[in-house]
Amino acid sequence: MKHSSHVASDLDRSAGVPPTVPSGSAGQAAGASGQTPPWARLVGTFFGIGRLRPGPGTWASVATTLLWAALAHTLMPSLRTPTACALAVLIALIGIPAASRVARGSGIKDPQFVVIDEVAGQLVALIAAPLAWKSFLAGFILFRVFDILKPPPVRRLEALPEGTGIMLDDIAAGLYALGFVHLFLRFGLLR
Repeated sequence: MKHSSHVASDLDRSAGVPPTVPSGSAGQAAGASGQTPPWARLVGTFFGIGRLRPGPGTWASVATTLLWAALAHTLMPSLRTPTACALAVLIALIGIPAASRVARGSGIKDPQFVVIDEVAGQLVALIAAPLAWKSFLAGFILFRVFDILKPPPVRRLEALPEGTGIMLDDIAAGLYALGFVHLFLRFGLLR
């Protein structure tokens, strides 16, 4: 009997189906799992910000905007845009495997407590934005709007597997916000 369940489990994994995660466990409710590596939980929740309520994604966007404002003020103006781009790429590259592991460990396709995707998307929205409160506020609001509304093709990106889908829809929302921030700047609406 034990042998046959082991074989069925192996067949499920060989077919690309992840092992079943029991629902309703305390670890899932808190966004933690013994199967999820600690580094993935830390990155995925952006050092615990994903556990804040209500609206963990909004909290992550606020934190990202404030952290970027603080960092950008310390950089020479010529380094701000390349630094924002490099950080966004780095966050995406680390965020995809982290989000994948947390999603697998929690048994939830796109856990609300995973906010590293909001961090990447919000940073994209602020690329090359002037260090002015109006630009940062516009980038923040526009990113949150596009992240929530998910205009085409943003919603379709959610269908990509695991962390790729979790991250790329928010990065695309960040690109929409980036475009609008720069359009507003171009037409003098943020001065």
